[in-house]
Amino acid sequence: MTTQQGPRRQGRSAPGPRTLAEELRARPDDALAALLRSRPDLLNPVPGDLTQLSARLSSRASALRALERLDRFTLQVAEALATAPDGTGLATVRTLLTGPAKVKPHPGATPLTPADRSAVAAALPRAIATLRDRALLWGPDNGLRLVLAVREALAPTAANPGRTGLGPTFGEATAGMSPARLQQLLASAGQPATPDPVTAVAALTDLLTDRARCAALLETAPEPALRLLERLVWGPPTGTVPDATRPVTAEDAQSPVEWLLARGLLLPSSPGSVVLPRELALHLRGGRTHRTVEPVQPEPAPAAPPRDPHTVDAAAAGQAHTAVRTVEELLEAWGLTPPPTLRAGGLGVRDLKRTAQTLETTEQLAAFWLELAYTAGLLAPDGEADECWAPTPGYDAWLQLDTAERWSVLAGAWLAATRVPALTGTPDGKGKPRAALGPELDRTLAPSVRRAALALLAELPPGTPATAAELLPTLRWQRPLRGGPTGPDGHELRDSLTAWTLAEAELLGITGRGALAAPARALLTAEADPAEVLAPLLPQPLDHVILQPDLTAIAPGPLLTPLAQALALCADIESKGGATVYRFTPASVRRALDAGRTAADLQGFLAQHSRTPVPQPLGYLIDDVARRHGILRVGAASSYLRCDDPSLLNEVLADRRAAELRLRLLAPTVLAAQAAPDVLLATLRAMGYAPAAESAEGDVLITRPDSHRTPPRAAPVPVPDGPPTPDDTLLAAAVKAVRAGDRAATATRREPVPDPRALPRTAAAETLAALQTAVLLGERMWIGYLNAEGIASQRIIDPVKVEGGFVTAFDHHADELRTFALHRITGVAELDE
Repeated sequence: MTTQQGPRRQGRSAPGPRTLAEELRARPDDALAALLRSRPDLLNPVPGDLTQLSARLSSRASALRALERLDRFTLQVAEALATAPDGTGLATVRTLLTGPAKVKPHPGATPLTPADRSAVAAALPRAIATLRDRALLWGPDNGLRLVLAVREALAPTAANPGRTGLGPTFGEATAGMSPARLQQLLASAGQPATPDPVTAVAALTDLLTDRARCAALLETAPEPALRLLERLVWGPPTGTVPDATRPVTAEDAQSPVEWLLARGLLLPSSPGSVVLPRELALHLRGGRTHRTVEPVQPEPAPAAPPRDPHTVDAAAAGQAHTAVRTVEELLEAWGLTPPPTLRAGGLGVRDLKRTAQTLETTEQLAAFWLELAYTAGLLAPDGEADECWAPTPGYDAWLQLDTAERWSVLAGAWLAATRVPALTGTPDGKGKPRAALGPELDRTLAPSVRRAALALLAELPPGTPATAAELLPTLRWQRPLRGGPTGPDGHELRDSLTAWTLAEAELLGITGRGALAAPARALLTAEADPAEVLAPLLPQPLDHVILQPDLTAIAPGPLLTPLAQALALCADIESKGGATVYRFTPASVRRALDAGRTAADLQGFLAQHSRTPVPQPLGYLIDDVARRHGILRVGAASSYLRCDDPSLLNEVLADRRAAELRLRLLAPTVLAAQAAPDVLLATLRAMGYAPAAESAEGDVLITRPDSHRTPPRAAPVPVPDGPPTPDDTLLAAAVKAVRAGDRAATATRREPVPDPRALPRTAAAETLAALQTAVLLGERMWIGYLNAEGIASQRIIDPVKVEGGFVTAFDHHADELRTFALHRITGVAELDE
């Protein structure tokens, strides 16, 4: 649709755009690219032209997604616009937010000082610009128009008063009311009769919007009626009344409700309920749409004093080192004994408890470390028939990195993950507890809340801690519609995620003593490598231990990874902390011998890495276990036991504890057992022997605790929160394609003279856009329509609403309000006036 522009008259501004497509056409390419960047759902697929783009902007799903990204004040501006008629000016919007300066505010509203009014006036242009940039609003400042889908989503109704708490307008609330009843309302309100229902509604609306006349009418109301209005003024605007639709006149009114119903100050919204008209509610509120207007973002106000940034960084670095070691310890244990995967996915409760005991922590914290390893791609199901959880090959590559780089991998994965470990054990929709590593722990809101909470910490002075309660007011202002579902505790998901974020950040070393650490600032801004920032803060790993005569070894600090792994193979960790204590036992020494070490290897290893000589008791322990190791040999028959010492075999055969093995002497040096080799090995070790497994060739089998790995596995992909943000290359190509399509669609063509009897033909997108424009401008349209039997006809309609694939319009041919399916409309055309 094109318009001819003539010469402008002196002193008169140029007319504004008639449609959203026209306004988009006037935008420069960089503004169009910014629109597509802020609303990436519009690019799938790329619109063919600006008419298609405007139609897609007007879809309800896209509009709701854009509204969720608005801050509280911008949303309040949009809500104020939705309560006013289309074409409202900027001054009217400001008055709706602050109330007229000379009108006494309602006692229930937050008082506004002159500074508050100035803040609203200063913030209003930014909010209007945001709504324009995201194509939620169009038109000049003296004729602002919300996109139809935005108005439908935000306009208050009796069933959905929204955040303003207002109800429908007087005209909307009286739709379908009989003309006689409207005349009764006029008479009861002391107004002269009108010739038709339209003028009657207009007269009553003017009465309620005229402050002097409305106040005079309310002065005649009884006190109980005013108290009743006071209960509805800030919402919800509806109340329950028996037989609300009965026609009450001023003479018949007996109760406060009937007094209000007779004069149209309350209107029936259903047979059993009444609603307060929007115009009267605004009068009672002093002209304000919101009880509290918030033009400025509230800043966090931490109660705790700032701490020394160096102390914060040191505490965070110590926790970062602990986090890396905890994940390493966890995966080393699971590499040795992989737990099974549940049929529905996840980890069983018993295995979670066993893991918590291994890590010497709670089950909830164990779930956090498991999820952290999983999101970093270090842990995954192995995909076997009897599936179990095990470290991935990526874990071996991760072990080759230094501590700072390993922490950077974990922190980056946590920041972007949609997995929420704190949901472990909480009931799902069926009342069953959610399993750790299960499929029900993803929440798309989690990454944005983590980043927003840490960004607020980064804005505070270095070393300043803050709690979740201190950050939440700001987070709620930034995204009021992104709170997520409300949990059983009555809190929104965002509230819980904020508290969980701060707790997990402290565990991971993102924060130290509640304040953001320097490596985390680098992680958020990407201005520096967080591993390089963290590395100088970490304690230097040691290459030695101190052996004690009581069969223990003390590591006075963090050990090099190869040394720690080798020491963990031949000794058990007895205590952790600043110094780790390892204890040597017959079982731990046997574990090293099973892995292929010899007594000489162990003695040499300990002598090389100890600052003290190898104590004599430890040397005796190693030699004694090595002397007995491998004398008994276990192999597979059902299984068998072989030994060169017949007296030792006779001792085993006579031991009552071996009865369950059902041993039988086959030869002086061979016993057969009715048990699997692993069961036989475990039973003999429990009896105090030190058997070794052997292969079919008679060679000793070497078992390694880290031998179980999954096939190559990628880290789980976070659940997307809507379409991804397009890059600059895609945006430039999309803008170019839209511009080219729009030039082709709006090019001037030489059209043949149409047959007046032929049906109009237009493209589907053009049809939709033309009908939406007709709804906004109140225009009459000529359409071609095919009914369900395939019969074509021409109709003259007045479109009322376009929604859900249907057009509701007044059909002049049938002289009634009808609904037309959009896909059956062959085309539309404007009528010459």
